[in-house]
Amino acid sequence: MATTKSKKETKSSSVTKRTITIRLKKGVIACPPSQRATVNGLGLKNREQVKTLENTPAVRGMIKKVLHLVEVVSETR
Repeated sequence: MATTKSKKETKSSSVTKRTITIRLKKGVIACPPSQRATVNGLGLKNREQVKTLENTPAVRGMIKKVLHLVEVVSETR
């Protein structure tokens, strides 16, 4: 018996996830605790560390909050 994929499965497998790559360009020593927590939430710990994340509105908002500390390296659409 042949197995067929449902429309939902085939649609989700063909969609590529949008990603954004960011780099921490400044240290967080002199930052307020809320900004330090935001950088930690993005998964960045050390200066010049690069992280690739899923491009969602929540991540974009976190990046906007600490834009003076991070740099957007690349973005896929």
